Amino acid sequence: MANAYSTDLRERVVLTIDEGASCRESAEFHRVSVSSAIRWHQSWRCSCSVEAKPSGGSRSPLDEHAEEILAIIEEQNDRTLDEIVAEMNRRRLPGSRTALFRFLSRHGITRKKRSCMPASRKGQMSRTLGGAGSASKAFWTRRV
Repeated sequence: MANAYSTDLRERVVLTIDEGASCRESAEFHRVSVSSAIRWHQSWRCSCSVEAKPSGGSRSPLDEHAEEILAIIEEQNDRTLDEIVAEMNRRRLPGSRTALFRFLSRHGITRKKRSCMPASRKGQMSRTLGGAGSASKAFWTRRV
């Protein structure tokens, strides 16, 4: 995404228009688009400001229910995304699997998987969490 034009340039374009030049002439002189000159001048007339509007930073509807979603995860830490979404639907909270994944990612929460591989015959590579054939346990944890 391109950066916004500087406030100084915006003010110079508006000043040129206020001094009697047309929007097209001012835009051509300052090498900006005509539509930008028109919008900046309209903004100046309405709000006396030519500052660029903030960009990005959209909020997810899930952020409004963050405490309740995090409580669902704390209740039963080994739920899958689909199970969490089903519980959210049961409690009439908005969201989809993708929205939940992005929410958890923003909050630094990842899914930790425990291996169910049998121990190495050559030597212990890591602490074993279960013997051969044991079920894999996965749980949600906050990234540090």
